[in-house]
Amino acid sequence: MSKILNEVLLANREYTAGFDKADLAMPPARQFAILTCMDARLDPAKYAGLSEGDAHVIRNAGGRASDDAIRSLVISYKLLGTREWFVIHHTDCGMETFTDNIMRELLSTSLKTASVDDTGWHDCCEGNGSAEGNYIDWLTIEEQTQSVLEDVTRIRNHPLVPGDIPVYGYIYDVKSGSLIEVPEATTAGQCR
Repeated sequence: MSKILNEVLLANREYTAGFDKADLAMPPARQFAILTCMDARLDPAKYAGLSEGDAHVIRNAGGRASDDAIRSLVISYKLLGTREWFVIHHTDCGMETFTDNIMRELLSTSLKTASVDDTGWHDCCEGNGSAEGNYIDWLTIEEQTQSVLEDVTRIRNHPLVPGDIPVYGYIYDVKSGSLIEVPEATTAGQCR
Protein backbone atom coordinates (compact mmCIF):
# COMPACT_ATOMS: atom_id res chain seq x y z
CA MET A 1 0.00 0.00 0.00
CA SER A 2 1.39 3.43 -0.91
CA LYS A 3 2.08 6.00 1.80
CA ILE A 4 -0.51 8.39 0.34
CA LEU A 5 -3.18 5.68 0.10
CA ASN A 6 -2.51 4.70 3.69
CA GLU A 7 -2.75 8.33 4.87
CA VAL A 8 -6.04 8.88 3.02
CA LEU A 9 -7.62 5.72 4.41
CA LEU A 10 -6.45 6.55 7.94
CA ALA A 11 -7.86 10.08 7.66
CA ASN A 12 -11.15 8.63 6.45
CA ARG A 13 -11.36 6.27 9.40
CA GLU A 14 -10.85 9.22 11.75
CA TYR A 15 -13.46 11.27 9.85
CA THR A 16 -16.08 8.53 9.98
CA ALA A 17 -15.58 8.06 13.73
CA GLY A 18 -17.33 11.36 14.39
CA PHE A 19 -19.40 11.56 11.21
CA ASP A 20 -22.66 13.44 11.76
CA LYS A 21 -23.60 14.59 8.25
CA ALA A 22 -25.86 11.69 7.20
CA ASP A 23 -28.97 13.88 7.27
CA LEU A 24 -27.72 16.61 4.91
CA ALA A 25 -30.10 17.20 2.01
CA MET A 26 -28.83 16.60 -1.53
CA PRO A 27 -29.61 20.15 -2.77
CA PRO A 28 -27.13 22.74 -1.51
CA ALA A 29 -28.63 24.61 1.45
CA ARG A 30 -27.41 28.05 0.34
CA GLN A 31 -28.53 27.47 -3.28
CA PHE A 32 -25.39 28.55 -5.10
CA ALA A 33 -22.51 27.01 -7.03
CA ILE A 34 -18.85 27.91 -7.49
CA LEU A 35 -16.79 27.02 -10.55
CA THR A 36 -13.13 27.27 -9.61
CA CYS A 37 -9.67 25.83 -10.23
CA MET A 38 -8.40 22.51 -8.93
CA ASP A 39 -5.26 24.22 -7.56
CA ALA A 40 -4.53 22.76 -4.11
CA ARG A 41 -3.90 26.24 -2.67
CA LEU A 42 -7.59 27.13 -3.07
CA ASP A 43 -10.00 26.11 -0.33
CA PRO A 44 -13.45 27.30 -1.44
CA ALA A 45 -14.97 26.23 1.88
CA LYS A 46 -12.69 28.68 3.66
CA TYR A 47 -12.62 31.59 1.20
CA ALA A 48 -16.40 31.48 0.68
CA GLY A 49 -17.42 30.55 4.23
CA LEU A 50 -18.91 27.17 3.36
CA SER A 51 -19.87 24.22 5.49
CA GLU A 52 -20.67 20.77 4.17
CA GLY A 53 -23.97 20.86 2.35
CA ASP A 54 -23.92 24.63 1.65
CA ALA A 55 -22.98 24.89 -2.04
CA HIS A 56 -21.85 22.99 -5.10
CA VAL A 57 -18.16 23.41 -5.88
CA ILE A 58 -17.13 22.42 -9.40
CA ARG A 59 -13.40 22.24 -10.00
CA ASN A 60 -11.20 21.76 -13.04
CA ALA A 61 -7.84 22.99 -14.30
CA GLY A 62 -8.17 26.78 -14.42
CA GLY A 63 -11.79 26.85 -13.24
CA ARG A 64 -12.80 27.09 -16.90
CA ALA A 65 -16.31 26.98 -18.33
CA SER A 66 -15.73 23.75 -20.22
CA ASP A 67 -18.63 21.71 -21.58
CA ASP A 68 -18.39 19.46 -18.53
CA ALA A 69 -18.39 22.40 -16.09
CA ILE A 70 -21.49 23.81 -17.79
CA ARG A 71 -23.09 20.34 -17.65
CA SER A 72 -22.52 20.33 -13.88
CA LEU A 73 -23.88 23.86 -13.46
CA VAL A 74 -27.02 23.03 -15.44
CA ILE A 75 -27.61 19.92 -13.29
CA SER A 76 -26.96 22.05 -10.20
CA TYR A 77 -29.73 24.43 -11.24
CA LYS A 78 -32.21 22.18 -13.02
CA LEU A 79 -32.25 19.31 -10.56
CA LEU A 80 -30.86 20.74 -7.34
CA GLY A 81 -32.08 24.33 -7.28
CA THR A 82 -29.01 26.56 -7.25
CA ARG A 83 -29.94 30.18 -7.99
CA GLU A 84 -26.56 31.99 -8.24
CA TRP A 85 -23.22 30.99 -9.73
CA PHE A 86 -19.65 32.20 -9.19
CA VAL A 87 -16.73 31.78 -11.60
CA ILE A 88 -13.53 32.14 -9.56
CA HIS A 89 -10.11 31.94 -11.21
CA HIS A 90 -6.92 32.78 -9.29
CA THR A 91 -3.58 34.53 -9.46
CA ASP A 92 -0.42 32.52 -10.17
CA CYS A 93 -2.41 29.84 -12.02
CA GLY A 94 -0.50 27.04 -13.70
CA MET A 95 -2.83 27.34 -16.70
CA GLU A 96 -1.01 30.61 -17.51
CA THR A 97 2.34 28.84 -17.88
CA PHE A 98 1.70 26.97 -21.13
CA THR A 99 -0.32 27.04 -24.34
CA ASP A 100 -2.34 24.38 -26.11
CA ASN A 101 0.58 23.87 -28.51
CA ILE A 102 3.09 23.39 -25.69
CA MET A 103 0.84 20.79 -24.03
CA ARG A 104 0.27 18.98 -27.33
CA GLU A 105 3.99 18.92 -28.08
CA LEU A 106 4.88 17.63 -24.60
CA LEU A 107 2.28 14.85 -24.83
CA SER A 108 3.39 13.86 -28.33
CA THR A 109 6.88 12.99 -27.08
CA SER A 110 6.22 11.54 -23.61
CA LEU A 111 3.44 10.79 -21.14
CA LYS A 112 5.80 11.20 -18.17
CA THR A 113 5.60 14.27 -15.91
CA ALA A 114 7.25 17.33 -17.49
CA SER A 115 9.32 19.93 -15.67
CA VAL A 116 9.53 23.70 -16.01
CA ASP A 117 12.37 26.17 -15.54
CA ASP A 118 13.09 29.73 -16.66
CA THR A 119 13.42 28.56 -20.27
CA GLY A 120 10.03 26.79 -20.35
CA TRP A 121 8.54 23.31 -20.14
CA HIS A 122 10.64 20.21 -20.82
CA ASP A 123 9.99 16.50 -21.03
CA CYS A 124 12.18 14.27 -18.91
CA CYS A 125 11.97 11.33 -21.25
CA GLU A 126 11.45 10.41 -24.86
CA GLY A 127 9.03 7.87 -26.26
CA ASN A 128 5.59 6.62 -25.38
CA GLY A 129 3.91 9.89 -26.34
CA SER A 130 0.53 10.26 -28.02
CA ALA A 131 -1.03 12.55 -30.62
CA GLU A 132 -4.39 12.37 -28.78
CA GLY A 133 -3.56 15.67 -27.07
CA ASN A 134 -4.10 17.37 -30.43
CA TYR A 135 -7.85 16.78 -30.10
CA ILE A 136 -8.29 18.47 -26.72
CA ASP A 137 -8.89 22.17 -26.11
CA TRP A 138 -6.72 22.64 -23.01
CA LEU A 139 -8.42 25.97 -22.14
CA THR A 140 -5.18 27.64 -21.15
CA ILE A 141 -5.21 31.16 -19.73
CA GLU A 142 -3.38 34.12 -21.24
CA GLU A 143 -4.74 36.76 -18.84
CA GLN A 144 -6.93 36.19 -15.77
CA THR A 145 -9.48 39.01 -16.06
CA GLN A 146 -10.05 38.14 -19.71
CA SER A 147 -10.49 34.42 -18.98
CA VAL A 148 -13.01 35.16 -16.19
CA LEU A 149 -14.95 37.43 -18.57
CA GLU A 150 -14.86 34.77 -21.31
CA ASP A 151 -16.12 32.06 -18.96
CA VAL A 152 -18.89 34.15 -17.42
CA THR A 153 -19.99 35.24 -20.90
CA ARG A 154 -19.95 31.66 -22.19
CA ILE A 155 -22.08 30.49 -19.26
CA ARG A 156 -24.46 33.46 -19.49
CA ASN A 157 -25.02 32.90 -23.25
CA HIS A 158 -25.31 29.12 -23.11
CA PRO A 159 -28.73 28.00 -24.40
CA LEU A 160 -29.25 25.69 -21.41
CA VAL A 161 -28.64 28.41 -18.81
CA PRO A 162 -31.75 30.34 -17.75
CA GLY A 163 -31.54 34.13 -17.88
CA ASP A 164 -32.57 34.57 -14.25
CA ILE A 165 -29.39 33.08 -12.75
CA PRO A 166 -26.75 35.72 -11.99
CA VAL A 167 -23.18 34.66 -12.79
CA TYR A 168 -20.45 36.54 -10.89
CA GLY A 169 -16.80 36.78 -11.89
CA TYR A 170 -13.91 36.89 -9.39
CA ILE A 171 -10.20 36.23 -9.09
CA TYR A 172 -8.84 34.69 -5.88
CA ASP A 173 -5.52 36.21 -4.84
CA VAL A 174 -3.29 33.36 -3.63
CA LYS A 175 -1.06 35.82 -1.72
CA SER A 176 -3.80 37.56 0.31
CA GLY A 177 -6.78 35.16 0.21
CA SER A 178 -8.97 37.97 -1.17
CA LEU A 179 -11.67 37.58 -3.77
CA ILE A 180 -11.29 40.38 -6.33
CA GLU A 181 -14.31 41.14 -8.49
CA VAL A 182 -13.93 41.33 -12.25
CA PRO A 183 -16.61 44.00 -12.80
CA GLU A 184 -16.90 43.41 -16.55
CA ALA A 185 -17.57 39.73 -15.92
CA THR A 186 -20.18 40.39 -13.24
CA THR A 187 -21.87 42.86 -15.61
CA ALA A 188 -21.80 40.26 -18.40
CA GLY A 189 -23.28 37.71 -16.01
CA GLN A 190 -26.26 39.79 -14.89
CA CYS A 191 -29.73 38.36 -15.22
CA ARG A 192 -31.39 39.12 -18.52
